[in-house]
Amino acid sequence: MTNDIEAPRVRYDEGCLAAHALNLIGDRWALLVVRELMFAPKRFQMIRRGLPGITASVLTGRLAQLQEAGVVTHDERLGLYSLTDAGRGLLPVLEALCRWALTMPGHDPSRFISPSALMISMGVNLMREDARGKEALAGFDFGEEAFEMRLCDGRLTTTSVARPNTGFVLAGTGNAMAAAIYGAVPLSSLIAKGFIGAEGDIVAAQDFVGLFRLESQD
Repeated sequence: MTNDIEAPRVRYDEGCLAAHALNLIGDRWALLVVRELMFAPKRFQMIRRGLPGITASVLTGRLAQLQEAGVVTHDERLGLYSLTDAGRGLLPVLEALCRWALTMPGHDPSRFISPSALMISMGVNLMREDARGKEALAGFDFGEEAFEMRLCDGRLTTTSVARPNTGFVLAGTGNAMAAAIYGAVPLSSLIAKGFIGAEGDIVAAQDFVGLFRLESQD
């Protein structure tokens, strides 16, 4: 019988600040666990659904390590895991990794994309010059998760909600929504084919998704 519980993570015996950070959040899956908690507290199984391929025992271990590091807290009464201020402070790290990944070959957008991953990606891939001076409030419904994304003068703010209360709402899986946002096919065609769902002002929705481009903007 095999046991997939991993041995304790290797610690870097260095005074380098980067090494210190990696001692805390550098294990496999750790930053992706943080990604899944970035916008809202979640229960164990919901976190796991956002991380296909992770085993229950490995996720348990990562959550314990992140709690020990002061990145995650666990409300045992409600069964919810959430990020601390230190955990939420890792959003720029995840965004920087996304920007770096845009410069590297081999990205396969057909692989699984979680709702949280897409929301972070959009924060990175907003064309800020085109968005400057514009305001919009967009809704995204992924079924188990939903978000409101507010654009104000080139800046995005994303909030987890029970149900978006916005001028338009796009609905679908993370992968379908990513294709709708970053692809060249008009939303009206994707909606007509049932690839994504939509409610509200589709013209405004098309204008909004037109502000995102999946490529390096450096």
